[in-house]
Amino acid sequence: MGCFLHGVERRAVLTIVLTRHGRTPRSEPEQHLGQGVDVGLSAEGQTEAQALARRLSEVGFDRVVTSPARRARETAEILCRGRDGPTLEEDARLAEMDYGAWEGLTYEQIDARDGAYRRRWEKDPAALACPGGESGDQVAARARSFLADAISRGPEGGRILVVGHATLGRILLCLALGIPGRDFRRRFRQDPASLTVLRFPGSVEDGALLLVANDTAHLGDTRGGWG
Repeated sequence: MGCFLHGVERRAVLTIVLTRHGRTPRSEPEQHLGQGVDVGLSAEGQTEAQALARRLSEVGFDRVVTSPARRARETAEILCRGRDGPTLEEDARLAEMDYGAWEGLTYEQIDARDGAYRRRWEKDPAALACPGGESGDQVAARARSFLADAISRGPEGGRILVVGHATLGRILLCLALGIPGRDFRRRFRQDPASLTVLRFPGSVEDGALLLVANDTAHLGDTRGGWG
């Protein structure tokens, strides 16, 4: 347990253990749940969060920070259950992308009403905003602010559990690894209740070492999320 953190000097670096909330009743069929549709976890999502909690049971955290969304907070509460640790914090900078007019719609529904715009958006979702919503660059600005603040706290915040969302997590990975934001949908996945670990030895600009990416082995996926 906790072997992915082997060798981390907790007082010298920032380590972020990142997860996405568990599944919700709106997870199937896949649809855009951003800030406008606030749902909790489904029974399956609760089970996923409990499995991740067991995976992390022997890992200590200096801070636990969650998106304010109900599905993320419920996941974080399950992860904190039974722990002697820090108080759960909410941070609006970890909110999911605001999908605007696409909130709650499936891919098929979006293609039916905004197909041409959707195709343009897919080519550069960092620069182009969802209709009435956010662009990836806007999400990146708040994610960068969160990371910079976390790093600036130094030893106080040495190991942080962050509970967020799929798009938020992929954009955060682009920032951490120096990958162009326009590629966040093409280069990364963040599955429900997955495990991603980043180690920051310096500033956001210095980048991070990726220790674990989208690991779902604790959910009974022997492929660890890559299959």
